Amino acid sequence: MQRPWIVKAWGTTTWRSVRWGSWWAHVGKVFPLVGVPCSWPLPSARSRPVVPPLIPPKIPEGERVDFDDIHRKRMEKDLLELQTLIDVHFEQRKKEEEELVALKDRIERRRAERAEQQRFRTEKERERQAKLAEEKMRKEEEEAKKRAEDDAKKKKVLSNMGAHFGGYLVKAEQKRGKRQTGREMKLRILSERKKPLNIDHMGEEQLRDKAQELSDWIHQLESEKFDLMAKLKQQKYEINVLYNRISHAQKFRKGAGKGRVGGRWK
Repeated sequence: MQRPWIVKAWGTTTWRSVRWGSWWAHVGKVFPLVGVPCSWPLPSARSRPVVPPLIPPKIPEGERVDFDDIHRKRMEKDLLELQTLIDVHFEQRKKEEEELVALKDRIERRRAERAEQQRFRTEKERERQAKLAEEKMRKEEEEAKKRAEDDAKKKKVLSNMGAHFGGYLVKAEQKRGKRQTGREMKLRILSERKKPLNIDHMGEEQLRDKAQELSDWIHQLESEKFDLMAKLKQQKYEINVLYNRISHAQKFRKGAGKGRVGGRWK
């Protein structure tokens, strides 16, 4: 077996190994080889792909081969496959277009359903607010009617009480004459000072003015009461002082007989 050589083509920088021959072909030119022998196999040698040998088709003996027919059949087969691919493509495209149309229809239908639901919710909310407002107005009317009835009842009771008190005082005066107790005098004064309260025809502003008037009147009565209580207290104090002076004077009175002083016998 001939040993390979490590060679370098003349005028190149590439080293290669060859098994035989004394010339090296490079870019269409032949150059003499220069090299040294080396061991086999070379560790840097590249493995080339193995190409299987081409086996020509066997032609039956004694028969004539029609290459035009083979070419025509192959063309027909290719055309049939191409037509099948085209049909599959258009069928897939048609299916995708139908799915796209169905998707658009679903989107439009869903959008219409959402709009209908929103309209229904808005209508329900409007009805609920209207019911709440109606219920509130009805309650306010009932409360106003109830307050008016209560005021009418109170007015009627006060009127009856005033009439009864007046009749009672008249009868007491006729029976007892001019003599009156403290309670009777108090009732008579109250009946005289009591003012009739007629608020059925008054509006809101008039009711406020009436309430302010009653408040001022109550304040005036309280002031008069305070003044009268102070005056009564002062009078009681003066009476007690005078009574003590009388008692002190009677103790030092000579030959004083029994007499009624201050409601008691001394």
